[in-house]
Amino acid sequence: MSERSESEHIVKSYDQELSRLRGLVTQMGGMVEAQAANAARAVMEHNSTAAGYAVQDDVKVDTLEREIADFAIRMLALRQPVAADLRMIVASIKISGDLERIGDYAANVAKRSLVLNEMAAPYTLSGIGHMCRLVQENLKITVDAIGEDNAERALEVWRSDIMIDDVYSAIFREQITYMMEDPRNITPCTHLLFIAKNLERMGDHATNIAETVHYSITGSAIPTERPKGESSFTPNRSLGA
Repeated sequence: MSERSESEHIVKSYDQELSRLRGLVTQMGGMVEAQAANAARAVMEHNSTAAGYAVQDDVKVDTLEREIADFAIRMLALRQPVAADLRMIVASIKISGDLERIGDYAANVAKRSLVLNEMAAPYTLSGIGHMCRLVQENLKITVDAIGEDNAERALEVWRSDIMIDDVYSAIFREQITYMMEDPRNITPCTHLLFIAKNLERMGDHATNIAETVHYSITGSAIPTERPKGESSFTPNRSLGA
């Protein structure tokens, strides 16, 4: 093989590896998107089958995260990428980590939905339903931004996280009111608070991904402080998984 042919082969092989890495991250995003959708169905429709899917898929998501990390680290060691390629490879590790956490929170939502199915419902699920829709929408746009290499889509997610925070704050106040009205509401309302917090954290990790995608594409961080809603100041910031 001539030097030119060998060089062309190396470039083609490298491009194929970059394409495969991007494909793995997009595949993981789609899996987590489906996991979040099943978690939402589990809560809103009292669907134990959907809850089971959300929990089972967590193992597949974890496995894919490890595969992405191993593949990216191998590329860093063997290809010594620079500039945009380096940013993309490092970003894939960060993005897969955030996607894995979103999957964990989705599984937690599904598990708590099974507990709620056994309890009386003195509460409304309208706020949770609204939050589920916002989180799913942001997650879909995030996955699209990854697949399309689209910095503007990433910014769209980054700007909209405040809406999820505000819905969480409203749910927090609502559930506290229910608990004050009747001590028998404390257990189911506490589960709902954990579900809401898990959803809020899913939104936060989607925003983390958006910031990483934007940096990977443009080479610069989003310049302003992340917009946050009221939930940043709620006394129960530690609620979650």
